[in-house]
Amino acid sequence: MQETADRIADAVAALRRGALLAYPTEAVWGLGCDPDDDAALARLIALKQRDPAKGLILIAGDMDQLEPWLAGLDALQRARLAESWPGPNTWLVPDNGRARPLLRGEHTSLAVRVSDHPLVRQLCAAFGGPLVSSSANRAGEPPAMSAADVRAAFGEAVTLLDGALGGYARPSTIRDLQSGETLRR
Repeated sequence: MQETADRIADAVAALRRGALLAYPTEAVWGLGCDPDDDAALARLIALKQRDPAKGLILIAGDMDQLEPWLAGLDALQRARLAESWPGPNTWLVPDNGRARPLLRGEHTSLAVRVSDHPLVRQLCAAFGGPLVSSSANRAGEPPAMSAADVRAAFGEAVTLLDGALGGYARPSTIRDLQSGETLRR
């Protein structure tokens, strides 16, 4: 386990230096960065060739890590989130003003998820908070399913935290917390 701890420590150090990090998630490889680093957010969006209006997802190891972005939610909303996490459930929550514009995109909400992937949970715990999570691919391309796919797509532009995918067949379901609408299954 020390090897994993060392790899996570190296990944956290890279994130703190502003690096983009590729890591396995529940279903596909993700690209992430520090959600409070505007330069890293801009580089991630540019690398993916992603429309900045779309926004990005915050992924956490536990619900407490998302607290700054969840402040203002009522008890019923919090209970709804808590009963669906950890797991492959992304929720759009109202932006309380904490989210960076590049994180939120053109939306008045922010996408958040508490992962049940052990490596992601350890990574977020070591980082001390949530990370940006977006599929590791360029816009319109299929997501990376392996470290080799990540390297083929992005070369040395990203730091790699190698590991296994979480075994889910599809990316997370996305739901709107206020309306209850399912946007992606």
